[in-house]
Amino acid sequence: MHEPVLLQEVIAAMNPTSGERYLDATAGYGGHAREILAHTHNFSESVLVDRDKAAVDHLMAEFATTRVKIVRNDFYSAAEDLVAAGQQFDLILADLGVSSLHLDKASRGFSFAAIGPLDMRMDQRQTLTAETVVNEWSAESLEQILRNYGEEPKARRIAKAIVAHRPIATTSELANIVARTTGRWTGKHPATRTFQAIRIAVNDELRLLERVMPLWVAILRPGGRLGIISFHSLEDRLVKRFFLEHGGDRFDASLSIVTKQPVVAGSQEIAINPRSRSAKLRVAAKI
Repeated sequence: MHEPVLLQEVIAAMNPTSGERYLDATAGYGGHAREILAHTHNFSESVLVDRDKAAVDHLMAEFATTRVKIVRNDFYSAAEDLVAAGQQFDLILADLGVSSLHLDKASRGFSFAAIGPLDMRMDQRQTLTAETVVNEWSAESLEQILRNYGEEPKARRIAKAIVAHRPIATTSELANIVARTTGRWTGKHPATRTFQAIRIAVNDELRLLERVMPLWVAILRPGGRLGIISFHSLEDRLVKRFFLEHGGDRFDASLSIVTKQPVVAGSQEIAINPRSRSAKLRVAAKI
């Protein structure tokens, strides 16, 4: 089973209480939702959102005996619908990480650890895949996403190598091209940043995050808490900037920042779930 990251830290910072209405914007396999709903006991007014079919199927089965609403959509489109419907929530949580089950399933194409297709779609209904990005985008466009989304210092060299080796069919092919292009390495695999950048581009992750945060605040009741778990500096930077722009001691502030510093995983959680090492939780309350 997928282990929800920073679970106890989420509970401590967001402090769910009985009767509160909960929106899980990236419900995944329900780890955070199970625990938060165990505190609120408010299933009938809570909403769980995910754009991945496998996750939604799991949620439908797990919460089949409850009246919780489950929505298959990306978090931005779901938030737009909730704003239009005049919905309000006491607790909103977004875990922006890719599920371990996605990373470990070669057929989803998220990981270079096993041979799989160049897919990387979180929503299998969309047409854009990693294969399209890798095999059809220009060297200039590839360089741009590698630099902007992967913070890859060798972006130009890798982009040129990808174009030179087309067509590329599998995750392992792409990873090997990147590794050969960047030369000798120690520690993290040299394709890590490339895969991150392509995944972000395929799923439009940063643009959707930037656009959705004002909507989450709009559907948050006064005193309600918004928690966001990010997994790389690009996401965390957007969340930090948004909280600072709308929070603080200014007279027009709409948020009170609950976590003055990002909350990170402890050594025990990291030992059990190494992927939690990069997780950062930020929480703000609506004034």
